[in-house]
Amino acid sequence: MIQDNKQEEIVKNENLEEVKNETLEDKTEEKNKEKQDFESKESVEQDLPKSEFKDDKSILDSKEKALQIESILFTMGKSVDLRQLCVALDSDEKEIKQIMKDLIQKYDSDESAIKIIELEKSYQMCTKSKYYEVLIKIAKNPKKQVLTEAVLETLSIIAYKQPITKLEIEKIRGVSSEYAVNKLIDYNLVYEAGRLDTLGRPAVFATTEEFLRRFGIGSKQNLPNISPVKEVQIMQEVEEELNVQLEV
Repeated sequence: MIQDNKQEEIVKNENLEEVKNETLEDKTEEKNKEKQDFESKESVEQDLPKSEFKDDKSILDSKEKALQIESILFTMGKSVDLRQLCVALDSDEKEIKQIMKDLIQKYDSDESAIKIIELEKSYQMCTKSKYYEVLIKIAKNPKKQVLTEAVLETLSIIAYKQPITKLEIEKIRGVSSEYAVNKLIDYNLVYEAGRLDTLGRPAVFATTEEFLRRFGIGSKQNLPNISPVKEVQIMQEVEEELNVQLEV
């Protein structure tokens, strides 16, 4: 009887050992499988271009920065320099320029009365020109700035010859330009850009950012080109009219 019990106990122990071994084998196999899956996934990520498995953080950052720029331009109400935007958003010029390019395109294509314009490395949010007529009906005491022929002629000379002295303007026009230059300064279309280091230290004049804004020009380099033939023709007509020898 004792021997039967011992035999039974031995069989039980053997069965337990087999179950234990099977369990250990299963766990080992499961761990190996997990390791293989991980290595396989890692290998796929290495083979793929980085752009295919990177997160969307950079995209979200650009969208957030675009919103921040919109808020800055809207609040300031005037042009904001590119370098100021870079400092405010802790970004380089290349990134901000791309964001601004996207924003300008967005406002141009949207059904919006607002647009963003670029003015020589600065940006401004403003209304589209076709809504000007309705705006002046609401604006308080709108100041109408009239550019007479003489004032417009003086402005054209300054725009194409800047920086230029008053004396040089008068040589081209053949008449005094004191009134015209002062009017352009009052209208904030022209400003005193400095003085020449010559006898009398005459002031030189150049166009303002407001000039670019009013005439829809991105920079001075974007002024329409006048052909040499047309320029000579204009000069000859003025010479005949004023009977003076123009000096350019």
